Amino acid sequence: MVQLAVMVLVVEAAMAAAIMQSLLSPGSAPDRPPPRSLPVAKGFFPATARFYTDPHNPAAEWVRDHPRDRRAAAIRRQIAAQPQAAWFTETNESLVEERAHGLVRRAAAQGRLPVLVPYTIPLRDCEQLSSGGIGDVAAYQRWMDAFTRGIGDAPALVILEPDALAHMGCLKRRQRAERFEALSYAGQVLQRRAPRARVYYDAGNSGWQPARTMAERLRHAGADRYGDGIALNVSNFNETRDEVRYGRSVVQDLGRPGLGMVVDTSRNGAGPTRHHRFCDPPGRKLGTAPTTATGQPGVDAFLWVKHPGQADGCVAGAGIFVPGYAYRLTG
Repeated sequence: MVQLAVMVLVVEAAMAAAIMQSLLSPGSAPDRPPPRSLPVAKGFFPATARFYTDPHNPAAEWVRDHPRDRRAAAIRRQIAAQPQAAWFTETNESLVEERAHGLVRRAAAQGRLPVLVPYTIPLRDCEQLSSGGIGDVAAYQRWMDAFTRGIGDAPALVILEPDALAHMGCLKRRQRAERFEALSYAGQVLQRRAPRARVYYDAGNSGWQPARTMAERLRHAGADRYGDGIALNVSNFNETRDEVRYGRSVVQDLGRPGLGMVVDTSRNGAGPTRHHRFCDPPGRKLGTAPTTATGQPGVDAFLWVKHPGQADGCVAGAGIFVPGYAYRLTG
């Protein structure tokens, strides 16, 4: 607990400094230091921060059930042992509160930072491969209240509703307004009732929406008022440098230079396919392991948000762990 307290103090001190800085302009190369005269937002977390590894992540569960499988050693070492986000898709409010509380409590006991992904927005994925979500805005608000109660005053990193803003073309005008309302409420209640949670609104990826379009949607969803940053490349394969460049453009258009960003590097080790296939493309590799030591201004962390080995919906049903797919990612 002493280690956790020290980490939190460092984090809170860094936050005050970070929001006073400006963000690197999108025209600058992300892998080079910015000009000395240009102030930039520093990474929020100390480089020594460590993320929580859930012993029940999908890869770990499979390894425990198949210890003699020839692929088990590689999957255990390269995937199961890595920190990964916990996705919350269940619609039962009591269950989600209990699960969130248990997760943040276990992480705190180890002095680690948990990554949580609420993924229950109404009309999620517009009835496509990852369809689902809760019934309506009122139900989502109650669900978010329970999720936030589970976190309480514990340190946490929250990735808010992957694809919810990038994937809106399928929605009618009223449904779009309701989605903005739901996400704005989520950001506001997390800010107010989970004060040590760092909230990153999902902003799609560099191959999806123009930066200006995404910034406008983020603004309608309250990211400039209630968010601490944006999340990029969730469940996708784009190269990190492209996501960082895109993220800086989004933040600049949003007009909040103090916002940070996190990038999902779980499966981008080989970059995207030639035609940017998004559904279980072959030949992909694991990316940079989760870390807060990104070495890039304004980039708070590289994370494994998508669980490597979980199908996108093509090699198997969305969310199903496929050991062969996982093993190929380790090669």
